[in-house]
Amino acid sequence: MELNTLIERISYIRTRANLSARKLSQQIGKTDGYIHHLEQSKKFAPTFETLCDILDVCNTSFEEFFYYDMRQYAHDKQIMDLLRNTSAERKEVILSMLKVK
Repeated sequence: MELNTLIERISYIRTRANLSARKLSQQIGKTDGYIHHLEQSKKFAPTFETLCDILDVCNTSFEEFFYYDMRQYAHDKQIMDLLRNTSAERKEVILSMLKVK
């Protein structure tokens, strides 16, 4: 994942969690300006440990954070969960319905 994308996703989950950059910085044990500097400079990435802390505070899983389209993750996951217990025959029907243009 490119650095800009990583930082944009951090900003997105921070905003979604209704946290200011300062508040998130404090909650992960960093200086007050850490997240602001990270988001504005876009010249450094957090360590793996810091990323884990950010995801934890923002209540975001690794699966969601690294999903190809984070904004669609909840819907896609809901669909996958529903399909998980669907028979193969029904999955074929659903696929044929989705393929109709």
